Formats: sequence, C-alpha cells, structure tokens
Amino acid sequence: MIVRKTILGAALTAGLSATVAHAGGELYPVVQAPEVDMGTIAAAQGWYIRGDLGYSASISGGDGNYTYVDTFTGGQSRESFDDSRFSKPFSYGFGMGYQFNNFLRADLTTDFFNSSFDAESGIDQPCRPGGNAGTGCNFTHDSGFDAISILANGYVDLGTYAGFTPYIGAGIGATNVQWDDLTTRATCVDGVGTCGSTAQGTTKNPGEESWRFTYALMAGASYDLTNRVKLDVGYRYSDIDGGKMFGYNQLEKSLGASGTKASDDGFQRHEIRAGIRVTTW
Repeated sequence: MIVRKTILGAALTAGLSATVAHAGGELYPVVQAPEVDMGTIAAAQGWYIRGDLGYSASISGGDGNYTYVDTFTGGQSRESFDDSRFSKPFSYGFGMGYQFNNFLRADLTTDFFNSSFDAESGIDQPCRPGGNAGTGCNFTHDSGFDAISILANGYVDLGTYAGFTPYIGAGIGATNVQWDDLTTRATCVDGVGTCGSTAQGTTKNPGEESWRFTYALMAGASYDLTNRVKLDVGYRYSDIDGGKMFGYNQLEKSLGASGTKASDDGFQRHEIRAGIRVTTW
C-alpha cells in the first residue's frame, strides 16, 4: 500500500511539473550551457611557419679601426674609420614556431641582409709610395657585407581585439658577417710640403668573416586574415656584436703584418617588418 502511494505521488508530481512548464513556460526557464568552440581552442595552439620582409630604417654603429702599414718604413699605426656610412638595406627571412596557448609562442628565424660601407680616414704622413715630404694623406674606403642572422625568439601575445593581437618579444642568437674586399684610394694633402700629384693610387684588402652574438627586441601586432593565416607587422631592434672586417694584403704581410687589419664595433639595426604566419597543424 505504501509503495503504491509513493509511486502514485511521484507520478502526480512529475505530471504537474510537466503541465506547469508546458502551460506557463516562465516558472522553470530552460538554461542552456554555453557551447565550447573547440575550433578556437585548437587554433590557439600548434606549429606555424612564417615569412618576413624588413627595411632597416636606421643602422648605427659599425665604426671601426684599422692598422696602417707604412710601405716605405714598415712602421704601423692604429687609425680610425671616420664618417662611416651604411646603406639602409632590405632584409628577408623565414622561420618556424609553435603557439603554446593564447598568450605564449616561440620560433626560430633566419634572416638575410647586406649593406654597402664607405668611410674616410687620414694620416699626417706622406702617401706611400711617392708622397712628398711634409704632406699628409687622406683615404676613402669602400666595401660592404653580407649577413645571415639566426635567432631563437619568444613572444607574449597581449589579447585579441577585433582580430588584432598586439605582442612584445625578444630574441637571442648569432649573426654571420662576411665582409667584401676593401678598396682604399689615397689622396695627397698639402701641408708644410706641396703635393706634386693629388691621386696616389689604390690598394685592396681581403674581407674577413666572423660569427657575432646578437640579441633582438620586438613589438608589433598581428591580424587574423583567416583562422590559420595572420598578417604580422612590427618593429625590431637588433644589436650585433663587433668583429673582424679586413685582413692584410700581400705587400703588408711581406713587411711583417699579421692577424686582422681592421675590426668594427658592431651594428644596431632598427627595422620595420611585415610578414605572414601560417598555422600548419
């Protein structure tokens, strides 16, 4: 008897609840749980590849010094490159990285760039050979370099707003700098004595290669072109350590010179960069 009453009471309660919910609708509103977009979560993680173009709006540093060898006496003196000038070259590169979550990612990048170089210097000695006593000698120097920079980078994405994701980042690595041969033109300058001829000849010195420690700081923003393709525009400051520039030519070596003739004190590059990042899987 008790069992039948219990079953009957449960049935009546269920029937009344269904009737009220069907009749009124507002007493027991149905609350639906929000759907989880698994596609968005997946897009925030995974491997990506990237390609970038850059323009060096400014290159500072690079000032160096060299050893002048007097080919008449064999004497040596340390001189400085004055008024060094570099072209502002374009760069291009590629890389591969991993997006850990909505906020953290890292990649390994390789960039290629080059630059022309020209500078001036002078000594209070006659140009060799053929300079008249009591005159000085001015030099103009022309060269250039090719470079490959390899960096491991980390980034913090600062949230996405209407498809835009601002970020900051830093990188560390090394740059291989290969200098071209140096062409030096000598010009006689009047002093106590008078130059018989202004032009005093041209010499060449072989370029040197070296790997340099490099670090970089980045800031910019990406824009979602699709859920897998992002446009990336930003600024990068990179600091490349100094290293070897040029070696001695055969005449200088015959006079006892050895080692590295010229060294630079490194470069600081300010770049504007644009590229594409594509999530692969």
